[in-house]
Amino acid sequence: MITRREAIALGAGALLSAGCGASGTEPTRTGSTLASTWADPAGTGTLRPGPGEPLIARTELGPARPAERVIATLVHLTDAYVLDASSPARVPFLDRLGDPFESTFRPQEALSTQVLAAACRAVAVLKPDAVIQGGDLIDNDQHNELVWAMRGLRGGLVRTGRYHGVQLASDPDPFYYRPDLDAPRHPGLLRRAGRPFVSLGLRAPVHPVLGDHDILLAGELVPTETTRALAVGGQALWELPQEISLPPGTRLTAGGSPDGPPLPGLVDQFLAQALGGPTVQVPPDPARRQMDPTEAIQILRPGTSGSLDYAVDVGREVRLVVLDLARRAGGSGGLVRPDQPGWLAGQLVGAEQRHVIVISHQPLASSEGGDSILSLLDGNPRVIAVLAGHTHRNSIEPRAHYWLINTASLIDYPQQARALRVVRTAGGGIAIETWMLDHTGSELGAISRQLAYLDAQGGRPKGFAGGRLDRNVTLYRARG
Repeated sequence: MITRREAIALGAGALLSAGCGASGTEPTRTGSTLASTWADPAGTGTLRPGPGEPLIARTELGPARPAERVIATLVHLTDAYVLDASSPARVPFLDRLGDPFESTFRPQEALSTQVLAAACRAVAVLKPDAVIQGGDLIDNDQHNELVWAMRGLRGGLVRTGRYHGVQLASDPDPFYYRPDLDAPRHPGLLRRAGRPFVSLGLRAPVHPVLGDHDILLAGELVPTETTRALAVGGQALWELPQEISLPPGTRLTAGGSPDGPPLPGLVDQFLAQALGGPTVQVPPDPARRQMDPTEAIQILRPGTSGSLDYAVDVGREVRLVVLDLARRAGGSGGLVRPDQPGWLAGQLVGAEQRHVIVISHQPLASSEGGDSILSLLDGNPRVIAVLAGHTHRNSIEPRAHYWLINTASLIDYPQQARALRVVRTAGGGIAIETWMLDHTGSELGAISRQLAYLDAQGGRPKGFAGGRLDRNVTLYRARG
């Protein structure tokens, strides 16, 4: 069976022959895919600057009309997965079990802070009126991850420290990509990834959304006494003991749903067995402590308690309404609480003549209770769009009188954010010009994008970039 390391090497193509893994020069300083994109025209696994993608008119909800004026410019930046790649609380060995554990190890995971800072650089050039941080800002509910991520967003010194993880050259496990030894080779990459650097930040108001990874381990599990001790301790699990496996047909969650709450006791029972086998000693770090939801929410949006439901106006004509769908009992799928439809109805009334954009981390269509929210939005003509992340995939679909817009992640290829410009059109209509933003200005960020492109389990083979109509388009809507 081909290993994860071999799959990356086979996909490297021209990168291997070049011996350095360079991915070409930055196509544009702005990162706008209207001007230039990343492409692999020869199919060798090497990304090169390619032509831009102009806006295409989508008229399912209204005719194309000339733009009269811009009323708001926004950016949707989601699923950054800033992570502590050296944390003992990580479970990279589960990745070899395949679905649903494929996201527990990525070859580019030591570079998540640099990618976020590079995305902020591209966003700052655009000078938006507001940035929507769409959730899953961090990966594993650790305080140090959130500190690094917030410094990346706000600007400041980001200090992650020396790498102690499965990608070290000293690790003989053939599953993991080691940048010092394996193709595409990047000698010293892990050392450079741990160096302090300064993020310039977004330089715009940031409105956060709560994601499952922000408050749950791996986006699934409520922290326990066992996991809390493991996170701050010096005993790491890099390899799944041979005598431990998940028997075929094992139910991981209640009801068998991958989005539902995990079965009680399953995690602690599994960890107790695994910790009885071989472990690796790493430097303990109290900054890795796992947070409860209240603390994470307070850091994301100071002064907020309970849930991260809120509304904010951008200028005089647009209202953003944020819904918190994260499950406190565990599970990655969205969950609509009984009080949320009534609260949302009040926010829609309070918007008066403003155009409304509703945002959640998980898509409402796949969330438990999401139909009740969508039905409410169907009856309000002021709603023009619903934004979500979580799927790591670009997609745009029409519904009723508004657009369902999903944005790809910063962790998996294509590692993009989404710009949205709300414009008033002739005859009193409304349109949303939306295009993708590549992160820019970071050598390590460029390496991360290339590794993400080569990842056999990542966004390229799974089509996370979406189709042409899911990216750079003008979404027209009739007068409402």
